Amino acid sequence: MNLKPIQLFDPKSSTFTYILNVPGSPDAVIIDPVDVHWERDLLHLQRLNLKLTYVMETHTHADHVTSAGKLREMTGAKAVVPSGCGISPADIQLRDGDVIHFGAHEEIRALHTPGHTSGSMSYIWRGNVFTGDALLINGCGRTDFQGGSAEALYDSITKKLFDLNETTLVWPCHDYKGQSVSSIAWEKRHNARVSKCDRAAFVNYMNKLDLPKPKLIDIAVPANHNLGLPHGV
Repeated sequence: MNLKPIQLFDPKSSTFTYILNVPGSPDAVIIDPVDVHWERDLLHLQRLNLKLTYVMETHTHADHVTSAGKLREMTGAKAVVPSGCGISPADIQLRDGDVIHFGAHEEIRALHTPGHTSGSMSYIWRGNVFTGDALLINGCGRTDFQGGSAEALYDSITKKLFDLNETTLVWPCHDYKGQSVSSIAWEKRHNARVSKCDRAAFVNYMNKLDLPKPKLIDIAVPANHNLGLPHGV
């Protein structure tokens, strides 16, 4: 049975946060929470009588600060991060293919999808994939900082994400155009960045974007390396 996540949104950074839960179980997982919304997220859990077991990050974010550390403090949940992201205070460092278990029989599989950052992970759960900044709806993340690579991102999208079942729902970390969910089938056929580009054309395009750096990058990256908490905590 496919289940959809609870999708929450931060309008300032256009960031999606996801809560995963299965009816009949109190255990829940949250993916990519934002610091200013930790109280909102806890209220969602409380209203649904859920217990937070894991806080998961898809990568080290450069455009917002995570609330992973705060949520861990408040709930006792474990912080789970990709092993290549330099987030050393986390409880679990995931590698490609690792599986997180929660509830009675729930599994979240880690899929290493580098390119936006070198350590970026996507997470697969019950016919859903949470793609972070690797694959966006009709787009993809930038590749010009934190070990990013246009070559790696093209391979991550076309050889890993597009290899998933076409019915898999795509839940990105960001959207800037009022969209909320897509599918592997749609992105394979219509994604403006990759569906009709070969690898060389994609790399050439991405390397010429010349985007301004995220406004919060100098604050967000160091903070997120410490799960969003002040250093020394």
